[in-house]
Amino acid sequence: MKNRYKLQQMLEGVADELKTSSTKLTEMYADAKTDIKARTEQKDTVKDLEDRFDGLKAQMDDLDKADKERLDAQNKDRVLGIDPKAKVINAKAELIRATMANKPVSMEVKAVLGDDNATGGEKLLPKTMSNELLTEPFVKNPLRDISTFTNETNLEVPKVTFTLDDDDFIADAATAKELKVDGDVIQFIRKKFKVFAPVSETIIRGSNANLVNTVQLALEGGLAAKEKKIAFAAKPKVGEEHMSFYAVASDASTLIKTVTATTLYKAIKAAVADLHEDYRENAKIAMRYVDYMDIVEVLANGNATLYSAQPEQILGKPAIFCDSAVNPIVGNFAYSHFNYDGDMPYERDKDIKTGIECFVLTAWIDHQIKLKSAFRIAKVTP
Repeated sequence: MKNRYKLQQMLEGVADELKTSSTKLTEMYADAKTDIKARTEQKDTVKDLEDRFDGLKAQMDDLDKADKERLDAQNKDRVLGIDPKAKVINAKAELIRATMANKPVSMEVKAVLGDDNATGGEKLLPKTMSNELLTEPFVKNPLRDISTFTNETNLEVPKVTFTLDDDDFIADAATAKELKVDGDVIQFIRKKFKVFAPVSETIIRGSNANLVNTVQLALEGGLAAKEKKIAFAAKPKVGEEHMSFYAVASDASTLIKTVTATTLYKAIKAAVADLHEDYRENAKIAMRYVDYMDIVEVLANGNATLYSAQPEQILGKPAIFCDSAVNPIVGNFAYSHFNYDGDMPYERDKDIKTGIECFVLTAWIDHQIKLKSAFRIAKVTP
C-alpha cells in the first residue's frame, strides 16, 4: 500500500521545484541574453515537473478517495450497524428521528430501506412489515390472512381470472348477471386517510429498537383498524359505500345476498350451501367470536369435547373471528381486494390536545368486493 506521507513529501518537493523552474523560465523570456536552446531546455524541465506533479497528485487523490470511502463505510456501520436486521431497524430509527426533527433523510438510510427515490414517499412500511415487528400490533385485521392485498398505483383488475371463447361459460347465473350489469373490470379509487403515531421525547431519545417498534405498532394498528372499519361498516361514509360487505341498495336491501334462518348456525350452513360451487370450495366465514361460542354452546349441550373442535368441523368451513362482522360473511375472500395506491409519504405533526409530537403516515386505500356473488350474509330471521 502506498505511503501517503511519502507521497505528500514527494509532491511538495516537486511543487517547489516546479515553482522555481517556472519562475526561471519566465525570467529567461525577459532576459535577452538567453538563447532559444536554453529556453527550450528549461521549458522541457518545467513540462517534466508538471507531469510528475500531476501524476503524484492523481495518486494522492486516489488515496484520499479510498480513505473517504473507508471512513464513510465505518460511519455507516457505526450508525446503522453491521447485522442486516439491525441495519433495517437502525435505518428506520434514523428516518423517524430525522422526520420528527424536520431534517432530510440520508441516502444511506434510504438505501438500507430499499427506496432512494426523491418523491418523499419512502417505504417505511414494506409488505413484509408484519414479520419485522418485534411484538404483535395492538389491532389486527384478520382479513389480511384471507383477502387479497396489493400496493399498486391506478390499479385495474378483471373480476374473473379467465374467460372462454363462448360468453355463457359462467355457470353461476348471479355472477353472469353481475358482470353484465357492472362490467368485468374493477377500477380501484384513492381514498385518503392518515395514521398518527404519538412519539414522546423519551421514546425518540431511547433505543432504536424501541423507537421503531413503538411507531410501527401504531402505524400497523392504524392501518388494520382502517381496513376493518371500511370492510365491515354498517353505515359507510360517502364515497366508501362499495367498500363494505354490508353496503345496501336504494331499497335498503344488502348488495350481497342475505340468507336467513331461525338460528345463526342454520343461517351459516344455508349461506355456505347457497354459494355456487365455484366459490363454495374455498369459502371461509368471517364472524364474531361471541357468536361462534354461542353456537358451540348450543351444539355441545354439555359435551366439553366440542369446545376443542376446529370451526371447520362445526361450521363446515374455516372461520376467522372479527368483532366488526356483526352478521357473518360467508364466501371466497380472494374476491375481497384491498389496494394501497402508491407510496405512503410521512410527515411530522403535533397533537394540539396533548402537545405530543406525532409521526404521521398518509395512505390512499380502496377495498373492492370484486364479485358480490362470491359472498353471502348469514342472518337470523327477524
